[in-house]
Amino acid sequence: MSFILQGIGVSEGIAIGHAHLAAPTALEVIHYLLPNQQVEKEIARLNSAFAVVRKEFETLQKSVPDGPARAEFAAFLELHLMILDDPTLSEAAHTMIAETYCNAEWALSQQMHALISQFEAIEDAYLRERKADVTQVVERVLKAMMGHSGYLPVAPKHAGDSILVAHDLSPADVMHYKQHQFVAFLTDFGSPTSHTAIVARSLNIPSVVALHHAHQLILEDDYLIVDGTQGIIIVNPDRSILDEYRLRQGQLELEKKKLGRLKSIAAVTLDGTPVELYANIELPEDMQQVKASGATGIGLFRSEFLFLNRDDLPTEDEQFEAYRTVATEMHQQPVTIRTYDLGADKTLNDTVHVATNPALGLRAIRMSLAEPKMFHTQLRAILRASHYGDVRILIPMISHAAEIDLTVNLIKIAKDSLRDEKIPFNERIQVGGMIEIPAAALSLGIFMRKLDFLSIGTNDLIQYTLVVDRIDDTVAHLYDPLHPAILWLLSHIIKSAKRANKSVSVCGEMAGDKRFTRLLLGLGLQQFSMYPAQVLTVKDQILKSHMPDIAPFVRKIIKADQSDKIKALLTKLNN
Repeated sequence: MSFILQGIGVSEGIAIGHAHLAAPTALEVIHYLLPNQQVEKEIARLNSAFAVVRKEFETLQKSVPDGPARAEFAAFLELHLMILDDPTLSEAAHTMIAETYCNAEWALSQQMHALISQFEAIEDAYLRERKADVTQVVERVLKAMMGHSGYLPVAPKHAGDSILVAHDLSPADVMHYKQHQFVAFLTDFGSPTSHTAIVARSLNIPSVVALHHAHQLILEDDYLIVDGTQGIIIVNPDRSILDEYRLRQGQLELEKKKLGRLKSIAAVTLDGTPVELYANIELPEDMQQVKASGATGIGLFRSEFLFLNRDDLPTEDEQFEAYRTVATEMHQQPVTIRTYDLGADKTLNDTVHVATNPALGLRAIRMSLAEPKMFHTQLRAILRASHYGDVRILIPMISHAAEIDLTVNLIKIAKDSLRDEKIPFNERIQVGGMIEIPAAALSLGIFMRKLDFLSIGTNDLIQYTLVVDRIDDTVAHLYDPLHPAILWLLSHIIKSAKRANKSVSVCGEMAGDKRFTRLLLGLGLQQFSMYPAQVLTVKDQILKSHMPDIAPFVRKIIKADQSDKIKALLTKLNN
């Protein structure tokens, strides 16, 4: 029987192949009582299961492949290890076993439900994200206790054209399944920023999430068409539909090959307006993709990824080598290094206490200023690397002018220490700030007087302005880059920066989404920073754009206050 499912397309493209159903993660747990003399043995059995899963995660960490998805895999695995090692999870289960004489599976599942209830009551965006991770970790331990292998997935029958269909996928699951080279991922849960979505985009394969009941409706070996652009799944299509989508698939592949020819062409609009296209990276290993994209600089080096996936802090020399490698490979093209943005969805082991509401707590520049020794080490490493290229410092999450003053003073102290040691660095290194908090956008003049350049982080700017957790698929539809308030803020920031003769870029997801390329051009943006895989697509839009034609549409969009009208105007703008 043929039917259609609608979800959220999170990675573009068309995939055609056979369904491979992942084993369900949720396991039925029964409750039974133990004799008194079996309690210690039951606790030991629980500890053994924790040890098994810990070894699985550690093995996976060592096997994380190089490539664009490496950083994402590693960060997710580190998070799951942190949850696994949290004593509140295991110790509460120990206590329940000892006090009620229940079996370990029941004790652990009850503790999981208790934690989830707490998260749901708090309703914090980042804690809700962690709720799903807690569930995935606990279910993996349950599998270990029940004798189900959580380590090796069943290989698909159809090598080369299998489409993975799952209720949900943990980072570890994706790691295991990746070796089978699935052509698409489908999940019942998820959002545009879920594990599956991020990894799918990094691997450049189509993906659809939030399908809700796909894992129940789709059968093993069902023939599927996956439209990652529209978020549509066609199950067991007839011949005419299949032929149509195969034609579309072939056209997309041809378009990709054509885009490759744009690598060495300068990004200039039809009327001669030059545009800089920079790349976002997490680790030096990403430079291979940067070179393939033809990006003319690094607009965002997420330095916090150097701090993740380890039990200790990176030394100054380790950081210096990472920054120097990127600076050298860019051959005097700009390399903007953001100081570590930790404390929200990304945390350090044993270094800081995570706040009840991390998004509003000690994170980013606030954490840097609270940990001056760690910050001093990073600043010295960045300054040393500035001797080898056009390196710039970017301060994340600024909200008060005092944060800039303190940072500049700490940079001065780092410079003085290097001078004393006669270590060379760029005395005139530029210092910029991320505009990603509404307060910063609304008091822009204060920051522009103190900074050399600006970078707009649209992801957080939209989240904080609209108070929407884009991880949560129940409210993800409210995450709207085209909201009138967002458009006004973007226009205000870009115009203000230009009037002050300050360089300004966009490094959030809007920069890499071709739907918004002409809109951002019309707002006056001439610096875009995005994942390397998105550079050529955005360049193609720029090369086809004519600023005199764009400007009138953008003026109308900014003045519009109704969502439907804004979307209609944007559609006309892009046609």
